[in-house]
Amino acid sequence: MPAHEFESDTTTDPLAHERAHLAASRAALRAMREDAQALDIRDVTANWVNAAVLQAQIDERIKSLADLAHTPLFFGRLDYLHVVGAEEAEGAEGEQFYIGRRHVHDAVGDPMVIDWRAPVSQPFYRASRKDPLDVGRRRRFGYTGGDLTAYEDEHLTDPAETEQTSKLLQAEIERPRVGPMRDIVATIQPEQDEIVRSELGGTVCVQGGPGTGKTAVGLHRVAYLLYAHRERLARTGTLVVGPNRSFLHYIEQVLPALGELEVKQATVEDLVTAKVEVRGADEATAAVVKGDARMAEVLRRALRSHVTLPTEPVMVVRGSRRWRVPAYEIEEMVQELLARDMRYGAAHEALPQRIAHAVLVRMEQSGEAPDDRVQNSVARNPAVKAAVKAIWPAVEPARLVLRLLAEPEFLAEHAEGLLTEDEQKAILWIKPARSVKSAKWSAADAVLIDEAADLVSRTHSLGHVVIDEAQDLSPMQYRAVGRRCSTGSATVLGDLAQGTTPWSTQSWEQALHHLGKADALVEELTAGFRVPRDVIAYASQLLPVISPGLTPVESVRESPGSLSVREVADATALDAAVVAACEESLVHEGSIGLIAADARIPALADALTAAGHTYLSPGQETTAESRLTLVPASLAKGLEYDYVVLDEPAAVVDGEPDERTGLRRLYVALTRAVSGLTVLHAASLPEELA
Repeated sequence: MPAHEFESDTTTDPLAHERAHLAASRAALRAMREDAQALDIRDVTANWVNAAVLQAQIDERIKSLADLAHTPLFFGRLDYLHVVGAEEAEGAEGEQFYIGRRHVHDAVGDPMVIDWRAPVSQPFYRASRKDPLDVGRRRRFGYTGGDLTAYEDEHLTDPAETEQTSKLLQAEIERPRVGPMRDIVATIQPEQDEIVRSELGGTVCVQGGPGTGKTAVGLHRVAYLLYAHRERLARTGTLVVGPNRSFLHYIEQVLPALGELEVKQATVEDLVTAKVEVRGADEATAAVVKGDARMAEVLRRALRSHVTLPTEPVMVVRGSRRWRVPAYEIEEMVQELLARDMRYGAAHEALPQRIAHAVLVRMEQSGEAPDDRVQNSVARNPAVKAAVKAIWPAVEPARLVLRLLAEPEFLAEHAEGLLTEDEQKAILWIKPARSVKSAKWSAADAVLIDEAADLVSRTHSLGHVVIDEAQDLSPMQYRAVGRRCSTGSATVLGDLAQGTTPWSTQSWEQALHHLGKADALVEELTAGFRVPRDVIAYASQLLPVISPGLTPVESVRESPGSLSVREVADATALDAAVVAACEESLVHEGSIGLIAADARIPALADALTAAGHTYLSPGQETTAESRLTLVPASLAKGLEYDYVVLDEPAAVVDGEPDERTGLRRLYVALTRAVSGLTVLHAASLPEELA
């Protein structure tokens, strides 16, 4: 399966033919964009609101039709053995289809490029010699700087052709990484494609080690679902949840490159801090207790404790008539609402209507004929409002959490049998805040407030949510995200071995239970396409300690990559040795990441500056001129660089509250390299690596 390089620009040259098709396809895309820009909506809208909505839709259409110079318009071609039905090929008839990032058609509507998500494109990822799926030839294209420079053919039904690894596919996987995360649409593997094309109704959990492409698979699944269920998801919305802002900035260009512009991205903290500002931080012990699922029941008990059974009747005066609803009847209403386990706020709104209805029944029995307006008027009667305030008072979620964290007796009453005395002491504030506004809320507190808010009033649910680096979420954080897809579905992405929070996930079964998606399908990706074979094998020596029983990643890359572990005799010379290693890496093409324990970052920053090197912070976009990023180990997760220089592994381990978490943090740092890893240490390496 040789890659055919450009030889001559003749009409019989297949490469010249493919270049001509690329040029024609780009021209057709420009024409599609110009048609959208030329649309005149002045005579088709009834009012300014409709005009604004329609114009916004047209503007989004224009954006989606942009021809990105750095992104190949198509990357493959399928030659079918038989004619494909028109309905299967987006209106196309024929046996040859170009597969690309978006659909492109010519002036008469015939497709020139088929969207990779269309059913007719699926064999590009799934077809094999064993099951060619009616494909006679699969052609891959190679690009250099946006120009089509090579092609490679697989004749899937030719018994004389032996199966080989695609060199263009390998080159695309190993292409140097400059700038944000790229899409993998040209390199999706069959096992990844199965996950990408999973149905919208089901939740999928992907356990994937470093370099297995789980993040990209999750993002491409969003793009596929938006293609297959666009109208539904346009109504219900989609969301990508990442671990931090640096990570979200790193991945933010993937979906626009696939033509999807409307997917929101957020961290869990973004989701839960709309009600309060996070200005404080918890000790690890307190954060673990606050993140425990038991806190949900503590909050539920505390909230329901505000309900008081009535002891007095309600007397409603209307004109010259007085209507009495006895206490026992109101108690029955309250007990029924409690038994139904309604949202607290919904029950608070329902109770005055129940009391008003009881009054209306008495009015009808006396011969009157009241209507709905009368019932609403009775529900607003001062006597009814006073009774409801006493029986089922309104509760502010943040104030409820404030009481639990500030009042030992209130917490003890509602945590009895759930939290131990030590656990209660761990989460109580030493200096209680006087008000919601003055409190220095922590990130874990914000999650508790979000839980309380949902107990009062239901959280809006989206159609689909992707959660990346999910292994680091606490049970309460899973509940917070789960509320936002309670009527939709989710894609959960993570690696148990990379759990680096004190509350990190122990099993996906537990995590999915807390998410509210216990019936989710769990898939495991074990084939590595990014991290070099030598590097992943070195890092995998930590797995028996940090995550026993987890299957190590097997790198499928033919080029093993480079691995260098160097001991520096004198700790005072370590900074200089690290700078020298960065300079060695900068000789190569691509991005360089210098990863170190958070405490080591200031010293290394000074050393780089003194040596005349500028550096970026995590999430900042690398360029051809600025390719070195200084990365605190705490922010390395999810990022990747062509070459990584890892400073002092022992310091990375020591920077965490316990050895297991430290070794997991080290595992993350060791697996960020795509082409080469250099480890420098003055202190002894962890025994698992020694």
